[in-house]
Amino acid sequence: MTERYDAIVVGSGPNGLAAAVTLARAGLSVALYERQPSLGGAASTGELTLPGFRHDLGSAVHPLALESWFFREFGLERRVPFVVPEVSFAHPLEGGRAGLAYRDLPRAAEAIGRDGAAYARLMGPLVAHLRGVADFTGNALLRVPGDPLAAFYFGIRSLEQGGPWWNARFREEVAPSMITGVAAHSILAQPSLAAGGAGLVLATYAHGRGWPIPVGGSQSIADALAADLRAHGGVVHTGVDVTDLRQLPAARAVLLDVTPRALVGLVGDRMPGGYRRALERFRYGGGVAKIDFALSDPVPWADPEVALSGTVHVGGTRAQIAAAENAVVRGELPHAPYVLVSQPSLFDPTRAPEGRHVLWAYTHVPAGSRADREAAVVAQIERFAPGFRDTILATSSRTAIDIAGWNPNFPGGDISAGAPSLPQLIGRPVYSPEPWRTPIPGIYLCSSSTSPGPGVHGLAGWQAALSALRREFGTRLRPDLAPRPDQIAAT
Repeated sequence: MTERYDAIVVGSGPNGLAAAVTLARAGLSVALYERQPSLGGAASTGELTLPGFRHDLGSAVHPLALESWFFREFGLERRVPFVVPEVSFAHPLEGGRAGLAYRDLPRAAEAIGRDGAAYARLMGPLVAHLRGVADFTGNALLRVPGDPLAAFYFGIRSLEQGGPWWNARFREEVAPSMITGVAAHSILAQPSLAAGGAGLVLATYAHGRGWPIPVGGSQSIADALAADLRAHGGVVHTGVDVTDLRQLPAARAVLLDVTPRALVGLVGDRMPGGYRRALERFRYGGGVAKIDFALSDPVPWADPEVALSGTVHVGGTRAQIAAAENAVVRGELPHAPYVLVSQPSLFDPTRAPEGRHVLWAYTHVPAGSRADREAAVVAQIERFAPGFRDTILATSSRTAIDIAGWNPNFPGGDISAGAPSLPQLIGRPVYSPEPWRTPIPGIYLCSSSTSPGPGVHGLAGWQAALSALRREFGTRLRPDLAPRPDQIAAT
């Protein structure tokens, strides 16, 4: 190749796009390389079942988007229309009951009933320090927190909800089941410190600005980032599978939206031995099996108020979800699995033909599983929504192996790109206050395998780009990311 760029980014997931946008906004010449024919990675949307039914291929609901420092500076809310449901998540239980996480915390506590006051005491200080919690958990953990009190409240509560005393403040099933339903996003043992922390972060956002759904699907987020990159001179190459960094043209900085395992393959023997051994010690977590549904009607939840929520945690009580998740950790397939459900077409009519609906669902499985979990997922939803089977027009089912084949950043179906255990949240992928920078000159890692970890937030890419700007281009100035008037979405 004869081209030369200031910076090259490999991979166009939200983090890769965030890195490329940041560097282009700094006035650098930037090239982005993506193996797929389109951009977005796990933030992609397409027809999987029937014509006119638009499904999110990876992520669907974005609890981190509104509180991501990068997306705030990028002005994502001004570029992409979002719908924020009144209820962030719902948790159906037997007998037609459901826990409802209203964005308004006092209202959520009132709906919970007897344990409502205890739930409010658990979540209140975190919601009051929302920005501090976002700052603490959205950065490398080997740093002094910007809001020490937020870090203290978060740490104490993570210890509580991540330990054997996690039921101490509750007397009934609704509140603890709601917390475990959120904590189970982590694909970790229940209870555990990292899972408890993950659940509290997501619940804090649920009672802060809510869990937003992008109109048009997750692809809308990727498209907004790609449009900004192109508007600032970025060059995009799709359909290019980079298997060795020597394929790339010359550049002062190369940022890689890939896993540590892939980084080792891209660099080979040119990587210092100690760093390579550290990356090879990085561990990947459990996988997911994903099922997308085209429906004739909304899901007939036994409690109709579950339809107020964009996200539903299906699995029953805290004890039942813990049993299912711990079975996955042991390498087993639970008979009654935990299922994470999104019902975006209740809030975004662009997702399906008039009067029809899409449903997004995944369940956890051991890494590398070839098991098709469609029947188990349907049975679990039917358990809390009798008649659900009768609404199904078509399905698309993918195993963990299918997920890994679709996106190499999800080895074995691990959508976190590395187990989000406590040691790997502190050292992600290595113990360093600047974990995005590698010891290889000019090479940076900017995927979810780095701090702050999984989720559609763009923070890993942004932080990696800022690190490259400091180290390779000698500037500590953060480029202005705000949208131009012509980039603001019509309301």
